Amino acid sequence: MSSTTMQALVLTRYGGPDAAQLRDVPRPRPARGEVLVRVHAAGLNPVDYKTREGMLKVVQRYPLPVVMGNELAGVVEALGEGVTAFVPGNRVFARMPKEAMGGLAEYAVVPETFLAKMPASIDFCTAAGVPLAGLTAMQALRDELHVGKGSRIFIPGGAGGVGTFAIQLAKWLGAEVTTTASSRGRALVEELGADVVIDYTKDRFEEQLRDMDGVFDLIGGETLTKSFGVVKRGGKVVSVAGMPEPETARKDLDRGLFLRTLFWLASYRIRAIARKHGVSYRYLFMHPDGSELAELAGLIEAKAIRPVIDRVFPLKDVADAFAYLESGRAKGKVVVEIESGSVL
Repeated sequence: MSSTTMQALVLTRYGGPDAAQLRDVPRPRPARGEVLVRVHAAGLNPVDYKTREGMLKVVQRYPLPVVMGNELAGVVEALGEGVTAFVPGNRVFARMPKEAMGGLAEYAVVPETFLAKMPASIDFCTAAGVPLAGLTAMQALRDELHVGKGSRIFIPGGAGGVGTFAIQLAKWLGAEVTTTASSRGRALVEELGADVVIDYTKDRFEEQLRDMDGVFDLIGGETLTKSFGVVKRGGKVVSVAGMPEPETARKDLDRGLFLRTLFWLASYRIRAIARKHGVSYRYLFMHPDGSELAELAGLIEAKAIRPVIDRVFPLKDVADAFAYLESGRAKGKVVVEIESGSVL
C-alpha cells in the first residue's frame, strides 16, 4: 500500500453485512481546524449497523461510498491550519462527525473541537470504546434528566455499551440506580454500582418499580412503553432506542419544519402514553463534544468510572465484530483494532 492510500471499511450501498467491505481508499488530509489521526482502534455501536441497513437515512443520508465508523482512538499524525490544542504524537480519542463518520480506517480526519487527549491509564482499544457511549450517557443523565444527589433513576439494559457507562455516571452524580440484566450480566452491573438489579428473564420491572425520578431507556419497544408507568408524575423518560420526537429534530439535528413534523407524527403514540402518565418524553441523538470527552477522560483517570470492553476484533475480522454486536450478547463495548499493538 502506498503512502497515499489506506485500508478502510467502506459502505458501498445500504443493506446487510456484505454492503460494507474492506477496501484501499485515498488517505484523507486535514483541512483547516481538522486533525489527521493515525487510528489504532475504533469502537462499534448499534448506530453503525443501523446506518449500514439504511435505517437512519431520514436523519442522515450519506453520499456513497463512505468510510464507516463513529468513534476512534489513535495518535495525532498531522495538523490542519489553525489547530492549536494538539501536536503530533498526542494520544487522542473522538466521536466522529455525524455527517462524515470515517473511524473504521487506518487514518481519519477529525475536527479539533471533537478531539480530547486519551486518559494516560488506558490503552487504545479501551479508549476507542469510550466516546459515543460515554458521551451519550453523560448528555442523557446530566443534561436531560438532570440527575443529582438522591435521584432515583431506572436504566434498563445496564450491561450493554451505553448502560455500563450510564450506571457509573449516575452513581457518580449521586443517584440511586436500578437496572435490568440477565443472570449473566448481574455480576457486572452490581460491580459497576447498581443498587437494584431486576432479572428481566424472571421478573417484570413494571410490577416492582414506582415513583422513579427518571428513566434512561436503552432498549425501546415494550420496555420503553412500560417505563412511563414507573416514573412519578412530572418525571422524565429519555430514550436512545425509541422513536425520535420534534425536539430531537430541533435540538439534536438542527433541522427544519419537515423533519420536526415527521417526528411529531411518528412519535405521536409514544408521546400520548407519556402524557397519560404525566411524564415527559425525549429521544436523544448525542452530539460530539471534545470538552465533555475530556471530562470523561478525567473521570477515568480518577477511577470514578471505567470503560467495559467485551471483545476486541482485528480489522480483518470486522464482519465478525459486527455480527457479534448485532447478536446482542455483548456486555460492554465491542472494539475493532486497526493497528496491531494498540492494547499496549
